[in-house]
Amino acid sequence: MVAGGDGTVGWVLGCLGELYVQNREPVPPVAVIPLGTGNDLSRSFGWGASFSFSWKAAAKRSLYKAILGSVSYLDSWHVVVSMPEDGEEEKEELDLPHSLRHLGECTFYDDGTAKGELAETVSCFDGVFYNYFSIGMDAQVAYGFHQLRDEKPFLANGPLSNKLIYAGYTCKQGWFFTQCISDPELRGLRNIICLSIKRMDSSEWESIPVPSSVRAIVALNLHNYASGRNPWGNLKPEYLEKRGFVEAHSDDGLLEIFGLKQGWHASLVMVELISAKHIAQAAAIRIEIKGGQWRDAFMQMDGEPWKQPLSSEYSTFVDIKKVPYPSLIINGDR
Repeated sequence: MVAGGDGTVGWVLGCLGELYVQNREPVPPVAVIPLGTGNDLSRSFGWGASFSFSWKAAAKRSLYKAILGSVSYLDSWHVVVSMPEDGEEEKEELDLPHSLRHLGECTFYDDGTAKGELAETVSCFDGVFYNYFSIGMDAQVAYGFHQLRDEKPFLANGPLSNKLIYAGYTCKQGWFFTQCISDPELRGLRNIICLSIKRMDSSEWESIPVPSSVRAIVALNLHNYASGRNPWGNLKPEYLEKRGFVEAHSDDGLLEIFGLKQGWHASLVMVELISAKHIAQAAAIRIEIKGGQWRDAFMQMDGEPWKQPLSSEYSTFVDIKKVPYPSLIINGDR
């Protein structure tokens, strides 16, 4: 039984995943007492959005449900970021989130997908996520919020103040209003990234075009995102067939890739009046980031954001593939 938010649950699942690597099975399933802010993992498996103030009775009910509940599988996804070490960009120290670890110098194998220049020396770091990975404006807003919370924790002392600060950063970063003088080459993600995917049961990389209006790309594993929202939507069978999609599940070996445009579009998606911009479903993802005029890219993984320095000459790569063993979650609603 794990009491905490998505980060705490993910940390415990990661520790239990090491048991598979060490052949120390059986691995126990996890139940959740939701004490975090978003609690998307808790919501997805029937443990609710928050924990009752009558905590003694609620804890007893949770333990009872943990004993009787069925067990579901949850895909987990391994992320490797390969960044060039070309001297100039190394002047800025990389502040890694807790979910990532530095692997040191490594070898990047290009299998024909690279569009930009490859550095001779590459530094790598990796991690695992259970809910989502994103790059772009949403991660930049989250990064600004986290920086402020670390510097001035007294400002972020409750859900309402957190939402107000988030809204302020969203406007400040230009998601709602892009300045007319802004360089068009520095707006849409399409100007700096190349997206490639592997479909289910395929070993070949396929290049996927990124819509010009998209300013954030999210690879989602669960139905719940950003405190219970469902940006992928409940798609009709006719639409799924038309787009070549399948119904999304947390254990189907696929990530749902969608885009968010300007802030107004993201706001309508968050209140579920419309769906996000559907891009693809993928069993593996490679994102090539060509810096050029961009000095940084903002990324986040299960709510932990960071600022990724970019090289003006060489490409940075993000590779995502499914971990070969599943995580086990007890269902709280059945």
